[in-house]
Amino acid sequence: MNRRALIAASLAALSATAALPAAAQDSSANAVAPHFTAPEAAAFSKQVERDLAGRGAKLAMVFRTGRPRSQLPEGISYTHGAFWVYRNIKTADGQTQQGYAVYNLYAGDGKAWPKIESRLVQDYPFDFTRGSTVDDMAVIIPSPEMQRRIIAVIDSPTYQAVHNRHYSLVANPWKRTYQNCNNFMLNVIAAAIWQTSNPDQITADLKAHYRPTLVKANGVLRLFGPIADQRLRTDDQQGPIRTATYESIAEFMRENNMLEATYSINYAR
Repeated sequence: MNRRALIAASLAALSATAALPAAAQDSSANAVAPHFTAPEAAAFSKQVERDLAGRGAKLAMVFRTGRPRSQLPEGISYTHGAFWVYRNIKTADGQTQQGYAVYNLYAGDGKAWPKIESRLVQDYPFDFTRGSTVDDMAVIIPSPEMQRRIIAVIDSPTYQAVHNRHYSLVANPWKRTYQNCNNFMLNVIAAAIWQTSNPDQITADLKAHYRPTLVKANGVLRLFGPIADQRLRTDDQQGPIRTATYESIAEFMRENNMLEATYSINYAR
């Protein structure tokens, strides 16, 4: 097979498989899925808020699925995660009430800002829930001490310091090259654990103590991924594709006694 035919065959193979790893970390800004109507999203978000408040959670990590589960790689059930923090919130009419504010890393949608760039955006449970394509979300509630520490990081300059705006759908948490939503949350957790704002030190500590999720992908996909989706940048990967997920973050926190609870919550239709 000549070189041109080989490239054509590789691209054809990519077209058939690209949806799998690309779905692994879909955190585009202003994501609205057709799964829930606005009233349903409002009801589900309130259901999650009541559940968290009933457990006394000042901070939780909540994960949604932005793609159909049939499109997700093996071992990955959720695609976007964010911190939900219970605090005073100003309403549109200037009043103050208590509730959960949501702290996200969002990739650009190509309109508001480039797809390969991320920004830190604070929104609310309704906004978060509208991006779900299924009837369940996952929750990690850290230990009370870790909740306190993570909130302290969010409210400090460290929160911005550990952000890397260079976005990849499957960013390697053992390197500082790119970042995605779950990778960012992991960096915030690490800053809280080791009491540092140094991104390079955090990356070194994570490489020593955190086991990423391995995403199955062939060499053709790694080589030609940027052609199919510019957010699928894999030049930070050597060998298996490593990324941060709900599953591996929960396991990391469980192994290190930083976990109060982890579970999924289903929409009560």
